[in-house]
Amino acid sequence: MEESPTKNNYSTQAKDKIFNEEFMPNIRAMYNFAHRLTYDEDDAKDLVQDTFMKSYRFINSFHQGTNAKAWLFRIMKNSFINDFRKKSKQPTKVDYQEVEGYYNSEGTQKSVTTDLRVDTVKNLIGDEITNALAALDVDFRTVIILCDLEGFTYEEMAKILDIPIGTVRSRLHRARNLLKEKLQSYAQSMGY
Repeated sequence: MEESPTKNNYSTQAKDKIFNEEFMPNIRAMYNFAHRLTYDEDDAKDLVQDTFMKSYRFINSFHQGTNAKAWLFRIMKNSFINDFRKKSKQPTKVDYQEVEGYYNSEGTQKSVTTDLRVDTVKNLIGDEITNALAALDVDFRTVIILCDLEGFTYEEMAKILDIPIGTVRSRLHRARNLLKEKLQSYAQSMGY
C-alpha cells in the first residue's frame, strides 16, 4: 500500500520564494518540452502558463530539496495528456470565415509554410529527425524527449510519467526502435 503524500503549509512568502527560486529557472526547459509535445508555439506557451499556474496552486504538494524540474515536467505531461484526450474526443472544427478569407486574398499564390515546428526546431535537430519524432505516438515521443533530449534518469522519468521503471525502459527501447525504423532510409542516404 502506497503511503499518502504529506502536504506542506507554506506561507505566501515561502510560496513566492519557492516559485521564483526553484520553478522559474526551469521555464526555458519547460517551454522546450512543451514545444516538442505540441509542435505549436502558441500551444506550447499556453501549456507552460497552465503548468506554472498549477504548480503555484498545488505548491503545498512540492517538497523543497526535491527535483523541481521533474515535478514541473510531471505536471506538464499530465496537463498535455489530459488536454490531448479531451481534444481527441471533440469533433474537428473549421473556421469557414478564415478559409473564405484565405481563398479570397491576393496572397493565395504565395508558397508560405505555416508549419512552425519546422522553423522553430530546424536549427536544433534535422527536419528528418523532427518529422520522425513528431510521427511517433505521444507516449513514445515523450520518453524520447525526456531521456534523450532533456537528460532525465529512468527513475525521474518513472516519477514524471507515473509508470514503473521497467515500463520506462521497455517504452524507451520500443520508441528508439520505431525512430530508428523511421530514419533508416535517411541514414542510408547519408551514408550511415
